[in-house]
Amino acid sequence: SLCPHLTTVSRAGTNKRMLSSLVRSAAGKRTIVRSFSDASHKPVIDLHGLSARYANATYVAASKAGVLDKVEQELLSIQETAQKSEPFARFLENPLISREDKVAQVEDMLKGKTSPTTLNLMTTLAGNARLMEIDKIASNFSELMKAKRGEVEATITSAEPLTKAQTDAVSKAMKTQVGEGKKVMLNTKVDPSIIGGLQVQIGDQFLDLSVASRIDSISRTPV
Repeated sequence: SLCPHLTTVSRAGTNKRMLSSLVRSAAGKRTIVRSFSDASHKPVIDLHGLSARYANATYVAASKAGVLDKVEQELLSIQETAQKSEPFARFLENPLISREDKVAQVEDMLKGKTSPTTLNLMTTLAGNARLMEIDKIASNFSELMKAKRGEVEATITSAEPLTKAQTDAVSKAMKTQVGEGKKVMLNTKVDPSIIGGLQVQIGDQFLDLSVASRIDSISRTPV
C-alpha cells in the first residue's frame, strides 16, 4: 500500500480515521462501507499520484464538513509559509525528527488555528513521514477547487506588455474556447525572446504564434 501507516495516526479521532480510510481507498483498497452520498462530494476532475490521493481525500472530507474554501486558504497559507520560511521548510523535511514528535509539533502549531480537516491532513502526513509533500498537495487541492469553480487558467506570453484593450480582447477570445459556464483566469507574461506575436497556454494546450517560432520553422524548411 502507498499509505501503510495511515491507520496508526489516530490521535485526532474519528475524522482522522475517515481521512485515512479515504486515502487507502484512493490507493486501491476496498472500503467496507461507502455511502451513496459520497458521490456528491467527489472532486469534479481526476488527479493521479501520491500527493493527489491526499488532496482528493482531503477534498472529500472538507466537502462533507462544508469547509472547502477554508481548507483551500489554509493549505495555500501553509504552502506559502513553507516556501518563505527556512526553519519551517527544514522542519517539514527533517528525517531525524521522529514521526511521533512531528505529529505532536504539528498539533501544537495548528490545533485551534486551522479547521479539523486541515489539522487531520497535517498530522496524518506527519505520522506517515510525508510532510514534505504538502507543497504538491496544496497545489493539487487548489487545482481541484479551480475545477469546482469552473475556472480555466490561461497564460498569454508576449514580447512586450499588452495594453488593457489587447488584454480584454484576448480574454474575450479565450472565453469562446473554454466552453459555457467556465471562467478564464488570464495571466500575462512578457518574454522578449519570442520577438513578436503570442504564445497561448490554456490548461494543457499550447499554441505558439510567436515570430520566433515562425523564424525557427523557416530555418528548418529545406530550400
